Amino acid sequence: MEPLTIMLPSPEATEDLARRLARAARPGDAILLSGELGAGKSVFSRAFLRAICDDPDMEVPSPTFTLVQIYDAAVAPVAHFDLWRLDGPGGLHELGWDDACEGIVLVEWPDRLGALAPAGALRIALSVTGAEARGARIEGWDDRPARVELAAWRPA
Repeated sequence: MEPLTIMLPSPEATEDLARRLARAARPGDAILLSGELGAGKSVFSRAFLRAICDDPDMEVPSPTFTLVQIYDAAVAPVAHFDLWRLDGPGGLHELGWDDACEGIVLVEWPDRLGALAPAGALRIALSVTGAEARGARIEGWDDRPARVELAAWRPA
């Protein structure tokens, strides 16, 4: 299936996209977020984690220094990886990558995964298109109803 491009006119639209995908996530899923600094990866991640954990006020610290934070969600444990500081996939096993992949993994800076990037991952490339506007290029989950729903969705 062709990549899907969605224009996100505001941070709230990015959050809405994240909430929609959180409802569709299931054990074994990997969501890989790429994009330059300031593209909205943290905005997406916080909204995704709050939605999947059903806690809109949950504190979601950036795992930039810890590299990974684990969250207990009803559907499965969710591991939020921020790989900005890694040079490559060498240290991932020490961070619990293999066990984390049994639940749901949300990865910022997935280029550091190398060959460990899951083949069936949902890949979201965020880009800055305006002061608050972003673009999202989405690939993967071709056989999932959430992908069809996103193709028809237009953020407010």
